[in-house]
Amino acid sequence: MAFLAIDIGNTRLKWSMFEAAHPGAPLLAHGAEFLDHIERLAEGPWADLPPATSMLGCVVAGDAVRRRAEEQLHERFDCAARWVVPTTAEAGITNGYDHPTRLGADRWVAMIGARHRMLGAGPARPMVVVLIGTAVTVEAVDASGKFLGGLILPGHGIMLRALESGTAGLHVPTGEVVEFPTNTSDALTSGGTYAIAGAVDRMVAHLRERTGMEPVRYMTGGAGWKMAPSMSSEFELVESLIMDGLLVIAEDRAKR
Repeated sequence: MAFLAIDIGNTRLKWSMFEAAHPGAPLLAHGAEFLDHIERLAEGPWADLPPATSMLGCVVAGDAVRRRAEEQLHERFDCAARWVVPTTAEAGITNGYDHPTRLGADRWVAMIGARHRMLGAGPARPMVVVLIGTAVTVEAVDASGKFLGGLILPGHGIMLRALESGTAGLHVPTGEVVEFPTNTSDALTSGGTYAIAGAVDRMVAHLRERTGMEPVRYMTGGAGWKMAPSMSSEFELVESLIMDGLLVIAEDRAKR
């Protein structure tokens, strides 16, 4: 009854195989491939996996990449490809987006995973959920589970490339995050980091003012570990938040 969870972002395809399709199921294997290397999955990392009887994924990279992933899935496993499309409500989260289906699937799944994690630790509270990847998203969810809205801003790499292409003389190595940068490399890295941190802090303040409660804060994504030390308030870094959300959705759909 193995379950395969897939998260296709803008840069990489991340996958995890679990013993079953429910939160807390034992993890059997996991990995990641850059999108240029998707075609090696069936004969490479997936070759020795046990048969998957079901899968669920989220994809933001577009239909062409999704189809390439489905080809690998069907080559290796005998299960249907199922992809999360945000709706008006699912698994405890109500979608407050103007056009619910236009919300990024990864954002939707991460919020669902975060709420499940929060309720497992204590009473319901508002949440700020941050995904640090090629792009950065900052979501606000109230204590009832309503998604109030979120921010989208460029990640570190996009910021640096924009500065390199739009200015002269900024082709420098990545620097360190310091309070008072005294070289261009550190100035670029610190500027991008603090820009993201400032946006996150603003959303935390907005949600605190809106709800009158101190929000729970979660951070996930490939570059989350780089950002967490630079935040002005404490965030719980959860590497598996999207995979957790896929498990919650899979169980919720099976029950229904």
